[in-house]
Amino acid sequence: MGEKDISEKRLEDHADVFSDLVNTLLFKGRRLMQPEDLLSALPRSIYKMDTKVHEQERDVAKFWMKGHIRIALIGLENQTETDADMVLRVISYDGAVYRDQMNRDEKGKPKERFPVVTLVLYFGYESHWNKPLNLKECFDIPPELEPFVNDYHVNLFEIAWLPDETIQMFQSDFRFVADYFSQKRKNKEYKAPEGEMKHVREVMELLSAVMQDTRFMDAYNKRIEEGRPMNMDAWIDEAENRGREEGREEGREEGREKGREEGKIEMVLRYIRKKKISIDAALDDLDVPVAERAQYTNRLQQLLN
Repeated sequence: MGEKDISEKRLEDHADVFSDLVNTLLFKGRRLMQPEDLLSALPRSIYKMDTKVHEQERDVAKFWMKGHIRIALIGLENQTETDADMVLRVISYDGAVYRDQMNRDEKGKPKERFPVVTLVLYFGYESHWNKPLNLKECFDIPPELEPFVNDYHVNLFEIAWLPDETIQMFQSDFRFVADYFSQKRKNKEYKAPEGEMKHVREVMELLSAVMQDTRFMDAYNKRIEEGRPMNMDAWIDEAENRGREEGREEGREEGREKGREEGKIEMVLRYIRKKKISIDAALDDLDVPVAERAQYTNRLQQLLN
């Protein structure tokens, strides 16, 4: 499992965050699931294909319990990009759990039966999800056959497009995550919501992984070393300020490099005018590398015309 995958899962694996996601996204803010009702489930399942045994793994999976009774298995899947096979993947995950329920336990008794629900969290903020969300959308089904094909729907939530009132329903650290992506989509400047984070490291690990940007964790580590406060506004501002400074430095370096290139071209131009020779002859005399000659020639032709 890659480090990015692990980083995306740590925050959601906390029971308070997991239950908050389910209560907010599925139950519209009703606190039906409590953190203490959750029991971690093995995210891996086995399937057989072409006589070979394969393993597949969910991002996060937990049993919703009432005492010793399993009410349901809830799975979470994170997506930073759209996936045309998402429906088939979810069916594979859910189907593996249902198939296991057909087996018998170690005492030979039928296994406990419970439903499976999968939530897909899409973190893209530049464009909406544009891939199939229903099984029937994955195929070109003849009209005569369509009524007999069973459908399967994916519960997908576009985090950056959640309504503000939904984001305000979150009571865990996921509120900071959802708010960040919402603002990232709508605004150029980020203003952190009020409140303190409980799982600071995990929030920044998720943002670093999803955004593929190490500045978040760099800012976190720097504040840990210096013993400074861990409020959301401060470290986001520090991370983005660092990005702007890095961007300015890259721009300055590009400018310096461009200046060096222009200086070389000016030198060749003076040589041509002094010797009254062709561009090719000048480039030969000055041993300009073959790979750079087209660039020199184009620029020199502009200056000589």
